[in-house]
Amino acid sequence: MIYDHRTYTCRPGTIKKHMKLYEEFGWAPQSKHLGQPVVYGATETGDVNSYVHIWIYKDAADRAAKRAAMAADPDWQLFLKKSAEAGNLVSQVNKILVPASFFEPPTQPE
Repeated sequence: MIYDHRTYTCRPGTIKKHMKLYEEFGWAPQSKHLGQPVVYGATETGDVNSYVHIWIYKDAADRAAKRAAMAADPDWQLFLKKSAEAGNLVSQVNKILVPASFFEPPTQPE
């Protein structure tokens, strides 16, 4: 099992606009292909212009297959286009995490 931990940073003052755009155009196609994330939230303290989401996959091949299907989805492509046009995002950091040997994940991948 792997976790895909993603942190996105928005230009100051645009995170609410970006999250609204994602809610309207991105959430449905992304969750359709990737399932429900373990976490999807805005940062409350620290870099308040950022948000984090964490997705769970069986393995790297499962992640690659699901992300390829999402990338081919016209609804996801529309969201990416609208997001690029809005210009709210300034950075993205992705990390692949593996559970510690003693950790029993509360949710199994679909």
